[in-house]
Amino acid sequence: MQFNADRQGFTLNFRATEMEAREGIRAVATQLRQRGLSEDRAGDVEIALAEAINNVVEHAYADIEPGQVRIRCQMRSNKLLIRISDQGRPLPDGQLPKGEPASVDTNLADLPEGGFGWFLIRQLVSEIRYERRQNSNLLSLRFDLPKVS
Repeated sequence: MQFNADRQGFTLNFRATEMEAREGIRAVATQLRQRGLSEDRAGDVEIALAEAINNVVEHAYADIEPGQVRIRCQMRSNKLLIRISDQGRPLPDGQLPKGEPASVDTNLADLPEGGFGWFLIRQLVSEIRYERRQNSNLLSLRFDLPKVS
């Protein structure tokens, strides 16, 4: 894992493995807390990051050698910008999943295993964008922050 900080924020790079992803997500959340992000908002960011990064590990690099994941965080006065990039497979149809909630109106044994992640991410972020550029996936997340007076 490689960490770099500057005045505008920080960048973290790690291999797309479950263990390194877990450590990377935890490191980002810790860094955000140290930079003054509230405990509640840092928890929201950690959940959204975990869902997004786990999708990279499980889908973008499925059945291929795990590549690098790069997380860039920038805190501004009233927003947090996070950009996640990887060189794994693109999202299907080059589009973000709709992120609609999976139906839970069924027997417990018939509940879907997945389908909640993109819905959860969309509930926690203020804005989400995806693009595929030069063989890289670029996922941008914006979190609005309370104004500090």
